[in-house]
Amino acid sequence: MARANGKADETCINTLRFLACDAIEAARSGHPGLPLGAAAIVHTIWARHLRYDPADPTWPDRDRFVLSAGHGSALLYALLYLAGTGLSLDELKAFRQADSLTPGHPESHVTPGVEVTTGPLGQGLANAVGLALAEAHLAATLNGVDRSIVDHHTYVLVGDGDLMEGVAYEACALAGHLGLGKLIVLHDSNRISLAGSTALATSEDVIARFEADGWQTLLVEDGDCVDEIDAAILAAKEAADRPSFIEVRTTIGRGAPTKANTHKAHGAPLGPEELAATKEAAGWPVSEPFHVPGEAREVYAAAGARGAEEHAQWRYRIEAARSTDPRLGAELSRRFDGSLPVDWQTGLPKFEADAKGLATRKASEAVLQALAEKLPELIGGSADLNPSTYTWLKGAGDFAAPGDRPADVLGAVGEAWGPEGRNVHFGVREHAMGAIANGMAQHGGLIPYTATFLAFADYMRPPIRLAALSGVPSIFVFTHDSIGVGEDGPTHQPVEQTTSLRIIPDLVVLRPADANETVEAWRTAIDRRNGPTALVLSRQTLPTLDRTEYAAAEGTRMGGYVLWDSSEAPELILIAAGSEVHLALAAARHLTDDGRRVRVVSLPSWELFEAQSDAYRSSVLPETVTARIAIEAGRGLGWERYAGSRGRVIAVDRFGLSAPGSEVFARCGITVEAILEAARELLGP
Repeated sequence: MARANGKADETCINTLRFLACDAIEAARSGHPGLPLGAAAIVHTIWARHLRYDPADPTWPDRDRFVLSAGHGSALLYALLYLAGTGLSLDELKAFRQADSLTPGHPESHVTPGVEVTTGPLGQGLANAVGLALAEAHLAATLNGVDRSIVDHHTYVLVGDGDLMEGVAYEACALAGHLGLGKLIVLHDSNRISLAGSTALATSEDVIARFEADGWQTLLVEDGDCVDEIDAAILAAKEAADRPSFIEVRTTIGRGAPTKANTHKAHGAPLGPEELAATKEAAGWPVSEPFHVPGEAREVYAAAGARGAEEHAQWRYRIEAARSTDPRLGAELSRRFDGSLPVDWQTGLPKFEADAKGLATRKASEAVLQALAEKLPELIGGSADLNPSTYTWLKGAGDFAAPGDRPADVLGAVGEAWGPEGRNVHFGVREHAMGAIANGMAQHGGLIPYTATFLAFADYMRPPIRLAALSGVPSIFVFTHDSIGVGEDGPTHQPVEQTTSLRIIPDLVVLRPADANETVEAWRTAIDRRNGPTALVLSRQTLPTLDRTEYAAAEGTRMGGYVLWDSSEAPELILIAAGSEVHLALAAARHLTDDGRRVRVVSLPSWELFEAQSDAYRSSVLPETVTARIAIEAGRGLGWERYAGSRGRVIAVDRFGLSAPGSEVFARCGITVEAILEAARELLGP
């Protein structure tokens, strides 16, 4: 027989349910099914377990709660209101309206108390793996025998749809492998999705899947029973060596007379009559929307007070650490503030001029090692591609579950093995990798980066987009940047990907032309704390330019700069990024020998260049010079803004082929000869 909830719990649950439904009804838009069915789950988490301080929702050692099923946002907003984190009742009444703090899906940069931006299913769960990974790493590196600085849990509410998305299983397979014991996932298991019963699309044994991935699994038969949910969470907390998955059996749209347990409850308001009948059946005031009983306020005030006391104790421990070891105290403050060490740029490599040069992926490797010395918060890895992307931190150890390294493990980076390691082996899981990195970045205290081949950027586009939307400072490294990849062929030769990245708002894309531009690209990425950065790097070697002959590489940080002028009054401007800058320089030399006045502009970042003043941009690309050629070994879409209406764009508007890189460039028309031909057409005899 199911156990009945106490009066206070039942009051809180109904308060949450009907605050959410009233908000949805006022907006005439939203998803009432999850709030009605899962309110008992989130109430149990927030009232009995979640450690939070209403006065400071960003307290570093707070527990994190992620609503991965972000369509149920009205329930989260009701929680944040009751918890007193700064969300007003008027904001609930303005649900889904312009400029409110209660958008249709949770947005971390908009609403205080929202940890990560969710809505695209599976992303929140993968973000939560990143939150838990960050907690484990920081605990391993900042805690000590006599101090506990980092010790908190990450709770996630997922729906059936979340668990169908591939990114969720990518991330959860890694979480189980890494033994992230502070991660607790609660599954709102109502077996209904937007279009109908989940039986239309899946018959998977989800519990068995998670067990196979190394998780503790638990089942709550009655998703309305607070005590059962509470007992499962307590059991999850005991399993410190592995994450826990709790399936909670619920009813979507619980209590709605005609829509409960149907897909009709999922994504549309109940309607006045159905909502009134649902309230009446629950003994809730029908004619008083946004009703909040005093008893519910008292329960959440008590939960917040407990969290505030925990916060006060944490501050005491921080002060004790600061008194005992001022250097440690300063480092803790810096890490939690997200500021950079004053000397973080010292020691960055300066590459000497070299006609042979090196690939920008190799230059990036050298930069990473220097950064790692100064930035203990720098952590990341690749999708099983370190030997190709060169994105390891040598000697910094491998992030792994606690314990000795197995004897048969190959490819480890350094001797350290455990949660203190800074090299994260994501496996061949690009989509999860990006989402996990976003979670790590939003946790705070870390600077995460990821790496894969540029052709595979499409696999991780959703987390890149969400990072840009939310202002998350993740760093995405993409190597093998063009048709110069060569023999691997068109499947691995990115043609459209750089352009595709550039069209994402608020993502800064940098495609450096040589080793020293690569240094500046990394400098930009580390310094940029208000959004994501993508570094696009070459596989093939590129000459290291002689900066006594050409402009300083610091111009990279402006997005575009005059690299070389043959004359103070150019009649032709060649504009390029990445490896094609060297083709532009070679062509410019030929044209100069022919008596032409030529300027070469390196334009590694459209976004940074567009952020400069009109005066600066005009100084680089004066309007009076209309003879312009833009060159890139990828799609030409967008380069016309710099080439102008009279200019030319030399680009690759087809897929490549399997052949040596130089031959692929020639077959695709990315050559000095092609630039010269276009220049002579523009300039005439």
